[in-house]
Amino acid sequence: MAKASKAAGKRLGEQHNSLHSLVYQEIRAAIVSGRLRPGERLVEERFAEEYGVSRNPVREAIRALSSEGLVDVSSRKGAHVAELAPEKIGEIIEIRALLESHNARLAARHRNPVTLKGVEAILSKGQAAVGAGRHKGLRELNDQFHEALAEAGNNQLLSEMLGSLRARSALLFSPENPQRQAISWEEHAGILQAILDGDEELAARRAMSHVLGAGEAHLKSIRDADGATQGDV
Repeated sequence: MAKASKAAGKRLGEQHNSLHSLVYQEIRAAIVSGRLRPGERLVEERFAEEYGVSRNPVREAIRALSSEGLVDVSSRKGAHVAELAPEKIGEIIEIRALLESHNARLAARHRNPVTLKGVEAILSKGQAAVGAGRHKGLRELNDQFHEALAEAGNNQLLSEMLGSLRARSALLFSPENPQRQAISWEEHAGILQAILDGDEELAARRAMSHVLGAGEAHLKSIRDADGATQGDV
């Protein structure tokens, strides 16, 4: 009887962990994709109803996302998608540029044909979407491209660090304009070509330039928006 109770308790624990993981992945994906915007409230009851779970897995998922820096929790506002202070934006861009650059260098050194074939497939999808003017979903493809590149670097710790930074970068970027999207995918192609050629230095330079360029475009959009707001006043 004791063994049966212990086994049942273990199954319930595994089920709870599975629910927590599912809810965590769903909310995280919504933040990274931009479906949940910075400052948006995360109401436990809403997610519990949406995913058909109790509030406990939702609460644990929000706690985990808070530890990642993707969610802020306060007694006054409750849980909401994190909003980055302006001074943090430059820090994230700088660190990510350095790590993406080193990862591209490693990818060019290893040149794993299986992994790089997957990167090429994602690149083709992104280029086709840009060419056809299909902007919806490009954000997810962009994340997939950089995730696949991180895997190509063959450094697990570096890949995990880049994954965390990519998630936090999602708090920075609003949907890009078509011109910037086209530039981004051209730069993706350039990075991949340097990796395929085994040119470590060129791959590293292109990766750094890509991240810094995207970051500067975002900072410019913030400055332009602030200027427009001040002009309205």
